[in-house]
Formats: sequence, structure tokens, C-alpha cells
Amino acid sequence: MSILTSRYSGSSESKFDHDIRQVNSDGFSEFFNGILRGELSDSFWNESLPQALNSSVTSSPFFKVFLAAQVKLGDKGLLSRDITVLDLIRNKYDVHHIFPKAYLQQHGMKRGMYNQIANFAITQSEINIAIGKKDPGVYFSEMFEACAKNTKAHGNITNLVELRSNLESHCIPEDIVEYNWENFESFLNGRRKLMSLKIKKYFETI
Repeated sequence: MSILTSRYSGSSESKFDHDIRQVNSDGFSEFFNGILRGELSDSFWNESLPQALNSSVTSSPFFKVFLAAQVKLGDKGLLSRDITVLDLIRNKYDVHHIFPKAYLQQHGMKRGMYNQIANFAITQSEINIAIGKKDPGVYFSEMFEACAKNTKAHGNITNLVELRSNLESHCIPEDIVEYNWENFESFLNGRRKLMSLKIKKYFETI
């Protein structure tokens, strides 16, 4: 809650002092539920958080909470069959650009666009290298075609059920195969909303 609302990001000592007094006065449950009603309402999850995810700052606390959600929910790395996001964070991983950086650069996209956190996914280095600078519509189509034949492409997933589940866990819509650089912004807007709902699901499990 404190990370999502930036509650202690400024004048933290004064805010802590205020909150402690409120807890002593009202009790923790009443205090906390008041914050939920006032600051983490439906409008926060549907509007405010997706706007906060409109960022190219890789150290964004909101992106880190998204990764925490993936860890908590046991998600696999993007296009990975066995290796979890937790495994990758503990050992070695690549921050994969779903729309590859070089691909977007070819179409005149600047750093502030191709480095949007809604364009990031945690994956294995070998998968990231195999994808290279391919159009996302191309490499995801290759994945769907391979899995329809129970074979591999760009990763170890070999069936459509696992592929669809993997994409869903990374908040990537199945119609990604229809996207290209021209509707990149539309993809970002849609994925921010899905990421927000995933963070909400995580928050509600704590």
C-alpha cells in the first residue's frame, strides 16, 4: 500500500508520526480500511495506477511491485516452460522489450517510448537473443504456429495451452500477433491496464 500510494515518499517522519497517532486512536483495522476506501478504490486500479505505469524509468516502484506480483503468483519467465520469474530474478535474466528496441528504433521511436515499462518482460537471455529485433507479430505468430504442431520456437513451450497461460501471466493479449509498430501505443495502453489488474490481484492475496 505504501509503495503504490507513495505514502512515505516525502516528509516520511511526519507521515509516520501522523499514521501512528491515527492507529492508536482508531485501531489499525479502521485506519487501514479508511486508506483502502480513500486511496485504493476502483478508480485507483482502473485509472490512477495505469497512468503511473506510463513511465520509462526502469527503477519504477510500480514495475517492481508488478514483478513481486509475478513472483507471488508463481509465474514463469516470458516464453519459459519451467523457469520462474523468481528463478530468473535470483540468478540471471534479461529485461526483454516485447516490441524489440532495435525494431522500434528502425521506425523512428525514441528511448522514452521503446523503454516504457509496459514494454518490458522478464525472460531468459537465450530467448531474448533468439527473438532479436523481430516484429512482435512475427515472433509471436511463430510461437503459436510451433505450439500448434507441438514443437518449439524461441523457448521451450510446446503447446498452445501453456503458451496462452504464459502470455496471460505477463499481461500480453493473445491478439499480439496482430500488432506492429503502428499500434504500439495502443498495446502499451492495454497492457498497463492488465498490469494494474494483476497488481490488484496480488494485493488482494496478501
